[in-house]
Amino acid sequence: MTACSTQSTDSQMRKHAGGYLPIENYGLIGNMRTCALVGMDGSIDFMCWPEFDSPSVFCRLLDKDKGGYFSIHPAAHLNCTTKQQYLPSSNILQTRYIHEDGVVDVVDFFPRPKNAKVVFKGPKQSAFREMTSVQEELKQWLVRRVECIRGCMQMDVEIFPAFGYATEPHTTTILQEEGIPHSPKSKTVTFHSKTTKLQLDVSIDRGEDDHDICPTVRFKTVKQPGMLGEGVVANISICEGQAVSFVIRNDVPNHVTENITSTVLDTQQHDTQTYWYNWISRSKYKGRWREVVSRSLMILKLMTYEPTGAIIAAPTFSIPEDIGGVRNWDYRFSWVRDASFTIYILLRLGFTEEADAYMNFISERFQRSRVADGGLPIMFTIRGETDIPERELTHLDGYRGSKPVRIGNGAAFHQQFDIYGELMDAIYLYNKYGKPIHWDLWCSVREMLDYVLTIMHQPDMSIWEVRNNKQNFTYSKIMLWVAFDRGLRLADKRNFPCPNRVKWLEARDGLYEEIMEKAYNKEMKCFIQSYESNTMLDSSILIAPLVFFIAPNDPRFVNTMDRIMLPPEKGGLTSTGLVYRYNTEVSEDGVGGREGAFSMCTFWLVEAMTRASVYEPKYLVRAINLFENMLSFSNHLMMFSEEISRSGEQLGNTPQAFSHLALISAAFNLDRASEYK
Repeated sequence: MTACSTQSTDSQMRKHAGGYLPIENYGLIGNMRTCALVGMDGSIDFMCWPEFDSPSVFCRLLDKDKGGYFSIHPAAHLNCTTKQQYLPSSNILQTRYIHEDGVVDVVDFFPRPKNAKVVFKGPKQSAFREMTSVQEELKQWLVRRVECIRGCMQMDVEIFPAFGYATEPHTTTILQEEGIPHSPKSKTVTFHSKTTKLQLDVSIDRGEDDHDICPTVRFKTVKQPGMLGEGVVANISICEGQAVSFVIRNDVPNHVTENITSTVLDTQQHDTQTYWYNWISRSKYKGRWREVVSRSLMILKLMTYEPTGAIIAAPTFSIPEDIGGVRNWDYRFSWVRDASFTIYILLRLGFTEEADAYMNFISERFQRSRVADGGLPIMFTIRGETDIPERELTHLDGYRGSKPVRIGNGAAFHQQFDIYGELMDAIYLYNKYGKPIHWDLWCSVREMLDYVLTIMHQPDMSIWEVRNNKQNFTYSKIMLWVAFDRGLRLADKRNFPCPNRVKWLEARDGLYEEIMEKAYNKEMKCFIQSYESNTMLDSSILIAPLVFFIAPNDPRFVNTMDRIMLPPEKGGLTSTGLVYRYNTEVSEDGVGGREGAFSMCTFWLVEAMTRASVYEPKYLVRAINLFENMLSFSNHLMMFSEEISRSGEQLGNTPQAFSHLALISAAFNLDRASEYK
């Protein structure tokens, strides 16, 4: 799917960026517990263990010297071409090194039982529902299989963990000085810190042919400057038909350690590929962008925390929104804001089990996690907790020097009132396309909307999580309108008793009138960011027709959309077909610094134009062109981060759920609009 030249660890890709790979030069693997980012040069530069929000073990992505990594690459003297792709219909990643003298594949994956299904046993006293695997236990392993396809090649293996976000010293112990085929033990190296114990297993497959030379793995310990413990390195010679596999897993006593053989790993890889093939085969999407939609769905699945059904915003933290800037946030949490998009996509494309699990997670938070005044936190941990303190890791240099490196998220208890609209939209959509909601949930809905009556006229900190003055943001007001609208619709659809129906109706209609009066600038002929910032354009208004607040052909909205499509120098927010949130050079958001174009907002513009094209056909071709243009900014694996820089590189945490959710929604609606023509 792509190719570029590499030269050992000091690849040209890293040299061009001061020792860092471009953000888009990574692929994602995972097991719905945690994940890892694998670079095109064969280096795992990011992995938290054992769960998404656990401290990192490998984090070279955020500090090239201290962060830690696990690299498998051709020997330094070999100048190879590299190709990286997923195996068909799977989340198994293959990095291929091609040289005149040989071809070697590095296959990376986290195992999955091929027939395992998630079963929720019903409400528990704990914060989330209990999960069991019907068929087989989940092997919490990271597997890296090195296989020679043609000729012979020398490969270098380097494993340098850095535990506890590179704050914990560790002890490295080599248990076998030489790994040979048919060894009675696969456990080769252990890495022990005060909180984490990992072991490295090695399995060698000499192939069917009787080679004179059999691969051997001889590790030696190496201490790198700046790191708090030793790593191990090895050089292996591997020939056609041979394979060497490396497995990272939790360390256990020798007498209970499962010996990992090539047969075991072959079975694990086969089962994992079968699992992913069977999973994506359930997709109902048959449109023209099937390949990119399928990949987006599989990326979203990787970002699901299976025990609770939570979906994280992104599996990474503190990847900058501007190189050298301060907009570096931790996205390893589940936002209420994502709820309606997630529910809609999962249900419409046939993933009912995932929709059920996510709805269970959201509804339990809704019923259990209200704060003292009756409000709802804007985000939760993957287990449903709300304690998410933000702190800075001052010892890490940040991606290409982008400081500070942050973990946790200080926005956790921001007042962002739009979440009530997104949550109500999710509940409404689930009732419509999934299962009827139950009485207890409806009672919670009534309590929540009665609370919203008390805060609907207050300013908040908006979808963009500003960190200075609260304002009456247009997006938030629209979503408050959505909250009452969906509550009223749901009451009517299900004939639920609604004691405060009149107050809800008055609130809904009053908000509409207020927005049309205070959030629209008649001189500019467009909607604006907030009642206070009444000359500031904001692309979040593109959500309006998507949530049926306004008709997509309403002149007020069409004028706003047309203005957003202008370049920034002409008062718009679109450059090179990419949409910015707002103009950060003139907006005081309390954060500072620049940022790139927002992937999500670009897909929102595509969908808004698509909906307008039903009435104004000229917008359909423009929507398709904009969508195709945006797809060209994905990486080689069709993966999107949060933003795109002015130079065309990806920025921000990657991959981002909202980017892929908005992509799928745009593709789905483009297909439907095209059918009308």
